[in-house]
Amino acid sequence: MLVVDDHPSFRKFARRLLESAGFAVVDEASDGASAIAAVRALHPDVVLLDVLLPDTTGFEVAETLSVEATAPVVVLTSSRSAADLSASLARSSARGFIAKRDLTAASFAALVEGAS
Repeated sequence: MLVVDDHPSFRKFARRLLESAGFAVVDEASDGASAIAAVRALHPDVVLLDVLLPDTTGFEVAETLSVEATAPVVVLTSSRSAADLSASLARSSARGFIAKRDLTAASFAALVEGAS
C-alpha cells in the first residue's frame, strides 16, 4: 500500500499503525504528482490518500488512478469530516473515507477487505 499526505507526521503515524496491523506499506508520497508516479511504478493494491494536497486534491488523484490498468483501492482521508466533504465524496471513485482522527487499523481494513 501507499500512504499519501503532505504532513510527514501523519504519514509516519499511518505507516506505523497500518504496518502494525499487517499491511505492507511500500512507499509514501507527499503530493499528488508523486503519488501517481509511485502508483505507476510500484502498483500498490491500496492507497491511503489525503484529500488536500499541495498540488491537487485527493479526489483528482483518485480519479486519475481509477483508470490505471492496475487501479488500486483508494481510501480518502482528511482532517475534515465526511459531512464537510459529502458532495465530493459521493462523486468520488474512492472506496471510502476515514477522517484522520478516526483512522484505525480496523476501520481501514473494513474498507479494503480483500484488496491487500
